[in-house]
Amino acid sequence: MNKKEIVQKVIENNGGIAKTSDFADNGISKYEVAELCKEGLIKRIRRGFYQLPQSNAPTEEQLIHELLPQGIICVESALFRYGYSDFSPREWSIAVPRTASRAVKNIEEFPIRAYYIQKEFLEIGKSVDNFNGVLLPVYDRERTICDCFKYRTKLDNEIFNKTVNAYAVDEKKNLANLSKYAKEMKLYARVMNVMEVLLNG
Repeated sequence: MNKKEIVQKVIENNGGIAKTSDFADNGISKYEVAELCKEGLIKRIRRGFYQLPQSNAPTEEQLIHELLPQGIICVESALFRYGYSDFSPREWSIAVPRTASRAVKNIEEFPIRAYYIQKEFLEIGKSVDNFNGVLLPVYDRERTICDCFKYRTKLDNEIFNKTVNAYAVDEKKNLANLSKYAKEMKLYARVMNVMEVLLNG
C-alpha cells in the first residue's frame, strides 16, 4: 500500500476522522501528514485531526466521539435527551475526568461545557445511547437527577423544578438506582428530601 492508500485506510478505520497519532501508529510522520494536507489528499479539521477532503464536515456528535472519547454526556444535554427539559442547550455538557483538561482545551471553536468529575464518581450511572447515528456515553436518568442536585447552583431554577417533576412522573425511572447513586455521591438526604415529597404528593 502506498502512503495515500494507508492514509485513506487510517481515516476510514477511525470513523472518518483520524488523529496525528493514528497516522504515526501506521508509520506516517507529522511532516508527511502536513505534506499530504498541502497536496489536498487530506483535510485538517482541527489541530491534530484530519478527514478526507470529499467528506462532509463532521457532525458535533462525531467530533465528541473522536475528540473526547473519555467524555460522558451529562446535565443539561442529558436533561434535554430525556425530555426533562425543553431547553435545547447551545453547548454540549460533557463530564470528563479531572485529568482531561488539556483535551478539553484542545477542542477549539467547539461549544462544550465541561464538568470535571472525580475519578470515583465518573462511571456511576454511565450508559451508551445513539445520538444522530453516533454511539456516545451518556449518564442515565438517575445519575442525571443526582447531578442536578450536585450542580443545583449552576442550574436555572425553572429547569431544576421542571426536571424533578418530570422525573417523578417518568415511567422509566428507577428509584432503586436513584437511591444507590445518591448514597454513592453523598447526596442522599438532599435528593430524597425533595423526591419523597414529589413521589408521595
